[in-house]
Amino acid sequence: MKLPYPESHNLMNIKKIIFTLFLGIGIFLSYQSKAQSINQSNFSNVRVDELTDEQIRNIMNQVASSGLSDAQLEQMATARGMSPTEVQKLRARVEALKAKSSNTGSTDATVKGKDGSRERSFEGEVQTDLSNTANQDSTYKPIKSKIFGKELFANASTTFEPNLNIATPQNYIVGAGDELLLDIYGFSEVSNTLKVSPDGTVNIPYAGLIQVGGLTIEAATARIKNKLTPIYSGLKTGNTKLSLTLGNIRSIKIIVTGEVMKPGTYTLPSLATMFTALYSSGGPTENGSFRNVELIRNGRKIATLDVYDFLIKGELKGNVRLQDQDIIMIPVYQKRVEVVGEVKRPAIFELKPGETFDNLLDYAGGFTEKAYKERIKVLENTNTEKKIRDVVSDAFATYIPHGGDKFYVNEILDRFTNRVSLIGAIFRPGEYELTSGLTVKQLIEKAEGLKEDAFRNRAYINRLTPDNQTELISFDLGKVMSGEAQDIPLQREDAINISSIFDLREEYVVNINGEVRNPGQFPYAENMSLEELIMKAGGFNEAATPQRIEISRRVNNEESISGSSSAKTAQIFQIAVDKDLKANAGKFILKPFDLITVRTAPGYETQKQVTIEGEVLYPGTYTLTRKDERISDLVKRAGGLTQLAYEDGASLKRAGKQETTLDQEKENQKLLQFKKIQTEAKDTTAIHLDNKVIRNNFVGINLKEILENPGKKIDLFLEEGDIISVPKELQTVKVSGEVLSPNTVIYSKSKGFRQYITNAGGFGQGALKSRSYIIYANGAVRSTRKFLFFNNYPIVKTGAEIFIPKREEKRKLTPTETVGLISGLASFGAIMLGIINIVK
Repeated sequence: MKLPYPESHNLMNIKKIIFTLFLGIGIFLSYQSKAQSINQSNFSNVRVDELTDEQIRNIMNQVASSGLSDAQLEQMATARGMSPTEVQKLRARVEALKAKSSNTGSTDATVKGKDGSRERSFEGEVQTDLSNTANQDSTYKPIKSKIFGKELFANASTTFEPNLNIATPQNYIVGAGDELLLDIYGFSEVSNTLKVSPDGTVNIPYAGLIQVGGLTIEAATARIKNKLTPIYSGLKTGNTKLSLTLGNIRSIKIIVTGEVMKPGTYTLPSLATMFTALYSSGGPTENGSFRNVELIRNGRKIATLDVYDFLIKGELKGNVRLQDQDIIMIPVYQKRVEVVGEVKRPAIFELKPGETFDNLLDYAGGFTEKAYKERIKVLENTNTEKKIRDVVSDAFATYIPHGGDKFYVNEILDRFTNRVSLIGAIFRPGEYELTSGLTVKQLIEKAEGLKEDAFRNRAYINRLTPDNQTELISFDLGKVMSGEAQDIPLQREDAINISSIFDLREEYVVNINGEVRNPGQFPYAENMSLEELIMKAGGFNEAATPQRIEISRRVNNEESISGSSSAKTAQIFQIAVDKDLKANAGKFILKPFDLITVRTAPGYETQKQVTIEGEVLYPGTYTLTRKDERISDLVKRAGGLTQLAYEDGASLKRAGKQETTLDQEKENQKLLQFKKIQTEAKDTTAIHLDNKVIRNNFVGINLKEILENPGKKIDLFLEEGDIISVPKELQTVKVSGEVLSPNTVIYSKSKGFRQYITNAGGFGQGALKSRSYIIYANGAVRSTRKFLFFNNYPIVKTGAEIFIPKREEKRKLTPTETVGLISGLASFGAIMLGIINIVK
């Protein structure tokens, strides 16, 4: 039956959704499999230096196909066991390959000549290298090759240019294009510049054409002198001299071929050598030989250059001067081995037939200071598998390495064969040599003996057992040192611990407080007197009385264990000392942990000041004259109130004890600033902001009643630091907090609490009406009271502030919590339904 169009259309949509879903799952599984193929690899044994560029590119392609970024690749490599050092090397290799692939201008290393042949001028060679270096990214650092000598030709700052300012070599072969300088001096003086023609001749005045091509400078000089002797007779007698030197030299063309980085034809100065050509061509490739560079001239091999002679000894032996049409051939290497570990130049070295491990060790710079020299491990390659071999030191001079061998030079063990240690109350503690028959007493004497505070009753030795476990051997130190007990022979890694008597007891101190200049804790000393401790504390304060100093001392009372109420817990001494602390006065000797209190002299008082400000005739700071001075007395001393004084708004600020921490005070200040509450004359004893309580130091007083009834209970005694503020009559009421428009309203006796709220726009949506309160001008607070279902708001007075707190916001359930709650209710309902079914 054929479906109508709408249903067939819906069916097609469903098929598309199913196909898309399976396609997404397939892509996801493909990504997971690719990522897993990388993640399942173990990178703990990977050495980035041993990976070829092709292997690095394969890793990069695999990572790119899996969708992982470079940062994720590094994280994955670290998670799979690769060390941070190898991760850095991997990052550098990846960046180097990326830079190499993007540098398109570095592929052509030669310059085309007029005839299309590959040429490179000697003068242009250095300029080309410098320009290539300048174009490289400053952050790019080429990967250092492990092949020994490879860096010599890869370093752009290294050149082997011929020195054109040196004296003319006598064995230099003159050729077409050379410029010769002929000087005749003595009885005759003549100077000529001679250009060697293409046929090898020079034209000398009065002598004609002379053949010099193919001759050395020495031979050419002799031939020219022979031709000029009939003309200049002084040449025969020696009164006239002849000198022949080179002026401008010619260029030659040579060919560099074989395993060379940039093979081709090169144009070089005629003074160039084999090293000049090697540097110009970039040196041998990864497979090229450094030990067997061949110079072929006229079809015959005439010289072989060993680069190691220069690298190891600094010799240029075999560095033959080149001639036109010479061929430099770099063959492939015959045998290479690698040395890693504790050698000074770990690298891959090329060996000649017959060279031994001793030769290889010389090339590697020898062992480092930490090298284990008795046995070297070698990893050899056989025709079918790998093989490991040990080469002992006696065989270094005879062992012939094989191609592909890898030598591992390990570190010496981090342990001592003859070490013992002294720790503690010794004049020279530390590590010592374990000599044959060394004992405890001998070692202590070698360390210049025990300190005076050494604990002699017991010392101990930390000793390693044959299975490397630790055991303690205790001994009587005093008897061993006096010879009463048998001395103890020492063994390797023994550690003798000698304690100080001060290490075995609590640190002795005494404490002094009260009327001294520097109260606190002081170290105890034997026979310390009370007077000496007072001097350490800086002496008496002016308020101190030396006639009543109390010392409390620890007691060891066994009666306190029985729980007797009369058991003593401290011993008390009342001591009188000389105020001048004279030395000839009797001394009271202190004991450890004594607590000394220096009392204040009876009747000694310091001045105490209070402040009155605002609407009084003489505001300012006043000194209290009596301990029972009251608020009314201070107002009277200040001349009374002015006509503008608002008695109901007067307040008392008293510091009292801080009930909040510094952090809480800072938070309170932030809340006060945020709510913009003025605290000058209207701060409260307790202000509620967003259900947070802020403590302050204001006391609500009724100044009018105090002045009408002085000396009564409401007339408070004054304390040091009190501040009484008497403001002008205030004519406004401030409304703040959770109202729609917080503002300041003109006071009117006819208005009530709700009317002032109405003037501020009414209650806000989050207002907590039942917690509303008024802060009166004198600092007093009145809060809203509840009667049945009605709020009984306080009376509003001039200068007051109405504050409406904010209702605490309830946190909404998150989707997870909502799902959890619904699931819990559903489970509970299912359980209840099951119980009901069971009951039925």
